[in-house]
Amino acid sequence: MAEALDLHTVGDLLHHYPRRYAERGELTALSELPLDEHVTVVAQVAEARLHTFNGARGRGQRLEVTITDGSGRVQLVFFGKGVHKPHKELLPGTRAMFAGKVSLFNRKLQLAHPAYELLRGDGDEDVDAWAGALIPIYPATTKLESWKIAKAVDAALPSVVEAVDPLPTTLREGRGLAELADALRKVHRPRTKADIEEARERLKWDEAFVLQVALARRRHADGQLPAVARRPAEDGLLSAFDAKLPFTLTEGQQNVSREIFGDLATEHPMHRLLQGEVGSGKTMVALRAMLAVVDAGGQAAMLAPTEVLAQQHHRSVTEMMGELAEGGMLGGVEHATKVVLLTGSMGAAARRQALLDLVTGEAGIVIGTHALIEDKVQFHDLGLVVVDEQHRFGVEQRDALRGKGKQPPHLLVMTATPIPRTVAMTVFGDLETSVLDQLPAGRSPIASHVVPAADKPHFLARAWERVREEVESGHQAYVVCPRIGDEEEPKRKPSAEDEAEKRPPLAVLEVAEKLAAGPLAGLRVEVLHGRMHPDDKDSVMRRFAGGEVDVLVATTVIEVGVNVPNATAMVIMDADRFGVSQLHQLRGRVGRGAAAGLCLLVTEMPEASPARQRLGAVASTLDGFELSRIDLEQRREGDVLGQAQSGVKSSLRMLAVIDDEDVIAAAREEATAVVAADPELASHPELRVALDALLDKEREEFLEKG
Repeated sequence: MAEALDLHTVGDLLHHYPRRYAERGELTALSELPLDEHVTVVAQVAEARLHTFNGARGRGQRLEVTITDGSGRVQLVFFGKGVHKPHKELLPGTRAMFAGKVSLFNRKLQLAHPAYELLRGDGDEDVDAWAGALIPIYPATTKLESWKIAKAVDAALPSVVEAVDPLPTTLREGRGLAELADALRKVHRPRTKADIEEARERLKWDEAFVLQVALARRRHADGQLPAVARRPAEDGLLSAFDAKLPFTLTEGQQNVSREIFGDLATEHPMHRLLQGEVGSGKTMVALRAMLAVVDAGGQAAMLAPTEVLAQQHHRSVTEMMGELAEGGMLGGVEHATKVVLLTGSMGAAARRQALLDLVTGEAGIVIGTHALIEDKVQFHDLGLVVVDEQHRFGVEQRDALRGKGKQPPHLLVMTATPIPRTVAMTVFGDLETSVLDQLPAGRSPIASHVVPAADKPHFLARAWERVREEVESGHQAYVVCPRIGDEEEPKRKPSAEDEAEKRPPLAVLEVAEKLAAGPLAGLRVEVLHGRMHPDDKDSVMRRFAGGEVDVLVATTVIEVGVNVPNATAMVIMDADRFGVSQLHQLRGRVGRGAAAGLCLLVTEMPEASPARQRLGAVASTLDGFELSRIDLEQRREGDVLGQAQSGVKSSLRMLAVIDDEDVIAAAREEATAVVAADPELASHPELRVALDALLDKEREEFLEKG
């Protein structure tokens, strides 16, 4: 059991909750069985046939049993010596629980050699004690069927009285929640559906509350840290910058800026998450915060996930600032500062100069990649760290940069991936959140369409015609591919959708060559991808931004931050191979100017496939928050702490981040109050135990450093 499901203690077993419950009088939906997954179903035998055949090793037998539940039929297959017992037991009309891996044979769903447990009818004394009116179906594996887990749980249930209850009694009674022992009994052996609901409500609270206590302790600890208050000078750099802006800030930008300036003026470090739709003007808000800090005598660093993006930010910041970015130069204006770029691939001389400008304080603003984190990089007085697209950085990297100030610098985290409120309260629970949901004036709508290349090849031909039309109108286009083309074939685990994926993903180098020789012949087509030399990347982006390239065939290096207002069309090849949020990010690269944007999602997936439905969802809305909900639901993201960042297994078994917003919000409120009154949890030893159990060493570090 330990190996199969990572269950090592009685506590682990008691918190391995049933996935669902089958009712003895009701059959499960066979029509919705997921391919390639291990399932447990309750169904009735419709027919059973024993076939004898001549094989390479002589005569053999195959038993085919068809089971039904009213919604669908599934075939069970048993071979060789394994046919005798089921042949005698699985007679038409027999009801049983079956467990096995769902596969496809001759276009029909089947379970090969499933394990099974007979259910001998209502009221029959032979029915196992655990199989009551509601039969618990546990997450199981091939080696460990649901009913074996159920029997192990039976043996462990008497020890629920010893379970450590993390909820303070006043909270539990005030919220009318069941006692922990009672909830565990009812979730495993419910007599009624009301038992299940009562147990689930209580167990969700445990998970939400313990997690929110961890985050509240982190916020409380951060609130005790000292920081230098940074208030902009009245007639300084920020005022000079605002005076030369050719447009008015949106109301949203002004409101968020006020929140940020309020944080910067306090003597504790700001910890703020700025999330905004693609193109809502986050960079402008971040730049004004950086200028305010420079005004106050400090320095600001902006950390970008890729060199392309760091160069793009550096270019756009220096363009927006104009002569105000020419500090220290001949003829530089009053209040001006220096804006330097620092990346891993810079030449030695440029790098030396950048490092010198930082340590002397000559450079007020530095924009760079993770090269900023290296030991050699020293600041004169780092006052603000802006992290762009935080989800791409490990926690240690953020922590290392924050450690470079004389006192902890203020921190602003930006993301263009809209995050549902519940996730913001959990993943980013230690940060205050600001949202930019208005698009600046002049941004155009983006029309999105799915192009089914396999069903309707003429649609793809029309897509290239549309690109040509955009270029002939004086605009530019992107073509995005999943792969570069000179790498090894990706080793992919076959999935149910692989029937449509026999070929490898389309690649930039091949697609660019075919387009230049075929449908886009005569246009200026160039490529951009992550393995090009940084100078070549920068050169291509400059030429594209300057209108010297008509069509840029690229990987997702253009996903965030790239701003070319004249680019109006984007064709995403093999769009089904990208995630929902990623597609939304990519689409945000077009329609950034006065002309309307067009995004074409090319796929060979069949119409009924989940991948195709995902693309339909992206095409149907430009609301990033709605898409982020769809994305989260489709990925069934169990662990909101981010498995990729913490490297440990999921902690959330009962809590659904999207659906349980009310529980998470209420738990956050209660957790904040408990921690404010008792930061060390001295009077809550049970809560401390639960906290240690939930946040093993790696996860605790993840939260400590966030």
